[in-house]
Amino acid sequence: MRDDKTEREFMVIDWIRRVLAGKTAPETVAVLREQLARMPLLVGLDSEEKQRLSELAGWVLRGKNFSGQDGARLSPRACASVALQMALPAMNLGKEALEGWSDVVLYPSPFVARDIWMDGIGLQHESESVLIGQARQDGPVILSLPDARASEQLDGWNVVIHEIAHKLDMLNGIANGSPPLHKGMNQTQWSRVWSQGYRQLCRMLDRGVDPDWLDPYAAENPAEYFAVLSEAFFELPHHLRLDLPEIYEQLKLFYRQDPAGRLPEPAWEPAPEA
Repeated sequence: MRDDKTEREFMVIDWIRRVLAGKTAPETVAVLREQLARMPLLVGLDSEEKQRLSELAGWVLRGKNFSGQDGARLSPRACASVALQMALPAMNLGKEALEGWSDVVLYPSPFVARDIWMDGIGLQHESESVLIGQARQDGPVILSLPDARASEQLDGWNVVIHEIAHKLDMLNGIANGSPPLHKGMNQTQWSRVWSQGYRQLCRMLDRGVDPDWLDPYAAENPAEYFAVLSEAFFELPHHLRLDLPEIYEQLKLFYRQDPAGRLPEPAWEPAPEA
């Protein structure tokens, strides 16, 4: 027997699935387009892109199992927001890019993740981390719902896109910053550009130079570098294109999008005089 809270959550998820059961259902268009129009992240999309994004987000809501943990309240608007953000990186890649996993787990706040891993001599270890997002190799995408909703803004930080970038990276194995490339992309060029960018960031941080627009967490490892730069590609494309033009071009080819061409340029502040 379900308790009242579980029953309410079940009804919300059931409503979403019913509402989004058909591509052309008026309620489907309403719930996604209303949320799409509210999100600064999606400014500049043309009508065809909005339609494609809405359809893919609808597929995410129909095909993924959205569940709330620890009392997370899953409103239709919140789920639509998460689905639209998940769909954005794959907007021109198709639903195949988001296949292979089925669960989206949402918490009401940062959550504790427990991981078991083996060291180089075969000893098993267990560690705990407090996270706001995680894309697990064994399936689910796990998110702090408030942080996922905050990611709607254009501030260079997006936990949903970050975790979807990891999922795309995992399409050919473990996340390592080298996702499967499309036909026509050059693996040697990709490896050179990303390796140079990663080493440059690590050297900057070693010298105590903190990049003013890029999250230093990108230096954690090549997989995080790819995920953080993917956030920047969609949120701060003008900064990325100016400072790391080769990486911007690689991401433009990979995601088949050009966010700098649709998002407004930021108000650049003059550098302080020496």
